[in-house]
Amino acid sequence: MLYRTAGQFKTSYTADQALFPIRQDAYLLGIILIFAWVVFPLTASEFTFQTLLIPILIYSLAAMGLNILTGYAGQLSLGTAAFMGVGAYACYKMVTIMPWMNPVVAILLSGVFSAGVGVAFGIPSLRIKGFYLAIATLAAQFFLVWLFEKWAWLYNYNASGAIQVPNLKMFGVYIAGPQADSMIQYFVVLGIVTLLTLLCINLTRGNLGRTWKATRDMDIAAELIGINLMKSKLTAFMVSSYVVGVAGALFVFMWRGAAEPNLFDIPLSFRILFIAIIGGLGSIMGNYLGAILIVGLPVVLNTLPQTLGIPISSAMVEHLNIMIIGSLIIFFLIIEPHGLARLWALIREKLIIWPFPY
Repeated sequence: MLYRTAGQFKTSYTADQALFPIRQDAYLLGIILIFAWVVFPLTASEFTFQTLLIPILIYSLAAMGLNILTGYAGQLSLGTAAFMGVGAYACYKMVTIMPWMNPVVAILLSGVFSAGVGVAFGIPSLRIKGFYLAIATLAAQFFLVWLFEKWAWLYNYNASGAIQVPNLKMFGVYIAGPQADSMIQYFVVLGIVTLLTLLCINLTRGNLGRTWKATRDMDIAAELIGINLMKSKLTAFMVSSYVVGVAGALFVFMWRGAAEPNLFDIPLSFRILFIAIIGGLGSIMGNYLGAILIVGLPVVLNTLPQTLGIPISSAMVEHLNIMIIGSLIIFFLIIEPHGLARLWALIREKLIIWPFPY
């Protein structure tokens, strides 16, 4: 079979803990990257870029930020959308105050402001946890959305109260704004998402990641063996909010083109939480699997019945989408709490030992 591992010997702990201990995993990732960087740009249409590829990458990045906080560090958060809004508004202010700034640099720097806000609202995690921490982050959600609406300086005193992405160039090519091409925006999003994914993989596999996991599993025991809980929790909030803030800037500048304060309301936070739960908490790959399912499901529900000649209204599609997502969340919480990532791990294990049974 494809995953047969005969002849792949490990002679050290370092080799056994490598990122790709099985050679086929590296091959699979290489195929995925070839499709992402070469095949999709050559074959995808404008509709595919705007409806599937770009939103999947952005939602995956936002879920990855939430997963670092909730899946790896065990700190519940319901304010993800608000931290995305901080990144979006920070990027908007930077490109309007400093129009000479490279837009990619502005997007990456926007996460710094979101990280600062995240650390500020993460301070209650030093005293409270669980349901009470979730309520504290929910308060941050409502407060920040209210701030986006009432502080007119954030949207340059626009009468509509919305932020409009201007035309932004990099190397003489428009990458944001009304004149930007979707394929160029896809490459920008893909590059930033790839960079931050590598960063998150290395963080979660290193000492900091082990510290987060120890805090998640049993914080009292972690503190007894010398782990600084304040540093562990606040770094989780900082890294998570940074990634989420960058995702928020991409969400507005590379996809939506404009945003009002209610765009970052609580439904967006729950949408990202659902992606993390269905994909698998404590997994980097699960964020992509969950985003593909959540973003792709409405498209399939819209196109498949029409292909089969079955008339279906847009309202019915919305209802079916909500029902299916709700059922999947219940299924994964009860049957497989580790989500789609765990299902893939089980399939992979069976392929490795095939044709022998467990």
